[in-house]
Amino acid sequence: MTKPDYPVRTRRLTLRPFTPADRAALHSWMSRPDVVRYLYGEARTPEQTAESLALKVSVPWPRKAGDHLALAVEVNGEVIGEAVLKWLSEEHRQGEVGYILHPDHHGKGYATEAAAAMLDLGFTHLGLHRVVASCDAFNEPSWRVMERLGMRREAHFRHNEIFKGAWGEELIYAILADEWHRMADSRWRPGGA
Repeated sequence: MTKPDYPVRTRRLTLRPFTPADRAALHSWMSRPDVVRYLYGEARTPEQTAESLALKVSVPWPRKAGDHLALAVEVNGEVIGEAVLKWLSEEHRQGEVGYILHPDHHGKGYATEAAAAMLDLGFTHLGLHRVVASCDAFNEPSWRVMERLGMRREAHFRHNEIFKGAWGEELIYAILADEWHRMADSRWRPGGA
């Protein structure tokens, strides 16, 4: 397990640990009902955003199973979202990726590029064997990102929980380290095509 040198650069993005100065940027998307529509919880208050930011700042790199690494995603110096790598199990070398972008930056491939960087960190630096991702089955843009990354849909749980007052459905995707390393796409790396 080797901590990467920050910032992590892709072809168009810079990923780096959050700092206290990122509070306004984080709140700009976490306070929006349209952003949290498919997430647990509701739109955040400024105080809730500050609490969330403190947790993000406290984990610059996962040290043990259960740690969640959240990196700020920048385009041209502007923080536009976050990418997450959760270390689920040390014994089984399992992790999970996630991503949230401000809606002003949707539809440009940034979520795919940021998630690819997190997959690479998980497999290359954390030594994970398998990484999963999940989303609400009705959140098509999110599961399309997973498919563009080469992740395979492993489950569709119908009515698996009450989510925001109605029966929810969840999709689970996964990719293995050897699959990732065989197909890792240079489009997301600096200087890629």
